[in-house]
Amino acid sequence: MNANQFLKAVEQLQGWREYVFLLALAERGFPNYALFATAMGLKTGAKMRRLLDAAWELVQHETPEAQAPQLLARLEGMAPDVDAYEAYGVYPAFAFCQLFEQALLNRVNPVKHRATDASQLARETVMGFVEFSEGEGLGESEFVRLLDQHPLMKDEKVFQRELVLALKRQRTPLEVFVTEVREGAANKGVSNLGISLQE
Repeated sequence: MNANQFLKAVEQLQGWREYVFLLALAERGFPNYALFATAMGLKTGAKMRRLLDAAWELVQHETPEAQAPQLLARLEGMAPDVDAYEAYGVYPAFAFCQLFEQALLNRVNPVKHRATDASQLARETVMGFVEFSEGEGLGESEFVRLLDQHPLMKDEKVFQRELVLALKRQRTPLEVFVTEVREGAANKGVSNLGISLQE
């Protein structure tokens, strides 16, 4: 699957497939939020985990549009204000919240397509981290080379492509399939930035 085929496949996601795609991107970014919350002494990591768990349960829920607004309101109360912190970690933590918000908004209004922007946001989060951690002093062409070869960027592309292919192949959101996607996205507690909850 080349880049154009991938973009087209993401654009075609709708219904439960789009929701699972968005939620998987959020799940992959959750450790970034949890570690930021811990580092800042916020007591929101465990609450956010429960919120994310509840969102996964909506995949099989008959009336997700009734539950999603409550989850959205709770998410809003736990999203960090990027202007209130100097630590870089606030940016990937906030990106997680944005991805999670898009997933829940999909349940409220499934007609509006959100997967393409979310896919880009997830990639940009990794790009921003690579630039922050390794890009200082590099020229533009050197930075582009760094991104092309960086394992985190490669992992993000592979993750998203495999996720889209799996969703295209799956006819119905069987519980065993959703569990498999969820566990793959959770990646044993390692985020899209290579940051681990175990550290």
